[in-house]
Amino acid sequence: MSLATEKKSEQGGFLETLRVIAHALIIAVIIRTILFQPFSIPSGSMKETLLVGDYLFVSKFSYGYSRFSIPFSPNLFSGRVWAAEPQRGDVVVFKLPTDNSTDYIKRVIGLPGDRIQMIDGVLNINGQAVPKVRIEDYVEQEPGGRAVRVPRYKETLPNGVTYETLDLIENGFYDNTPVYEVPTGHYFMMGDNRDNSTDSRVLSAVGYVPFDNLVGKAQIIFFSVDEGRHAWAFWNWPWTVRWSRLLSWLS
Repeated sequence: MSLATEKKSEQGGFLETLRVIAHALIIAVIIRTILFQPFSIPSGSMKETLLVGDYLFVSKFSYGYSRFSIPFSPNLFSGRVWAAEPQRGDVVVFKLPTDNSTDYIKRVIGLPGDRIQMIDGVLNINGQAVPKVRIEDYVEQEPGGRAVRVPRYKETLPNGVTYETLDLIENGFYDNTPVYEVPTGHYFMMGDNRDNSTDSRVLSAVGYVPFDNLVGKAQIIFFSVDEGRHAWAFWNWPWTVRWSRLLSWLS
């Protein structure tokens, strides 16, 4: 093989590698934009359903697509295409209405037209108390190693969806609220960690979430590491990965 032929072959191989990389990047962008987007959990507002250090996939197609479904939320169109409404009890990622660049994740509690109220720590929907049953305490390890027990409850929404909530403080600040009337085209979101969640109960910070602000439905935890640990530190995985949470489906 001549030197010129060898050089031409090397250039062809290099260009082919670039093409493969470019195609892989395009496919990744399409998947992230249209199908699934990864998210990590930065706070404990959804304990124990979601823990700090959980990594999950959010399906972008569950509710159709708005401009917030696209990276950087370009103002290309209004409304949603192929729209499908969320169900009560869905765990949803949405853009904060007061700051459309910030992602929040909460549970859909109130649908358009609902009346939502907390009375003595009990969720009420349209004047009816949501069944709340005390179950085994949630045990949390503090950094010093001390075990802290937190009262835990199972709630059952009117459509039959069940999930667990935590009650850190008896008679907490948002255990008694006024009646929230959910406007048309909006949803009422709450965190499962009821005393440690800034959600729709705080009208000045979150309030009612427009349908267009929904990014997608949280569906599966694909990876999880202990709080304060780094997912990329693979040499620590045998001790830091929460193996029991991997591939957990969310209700």
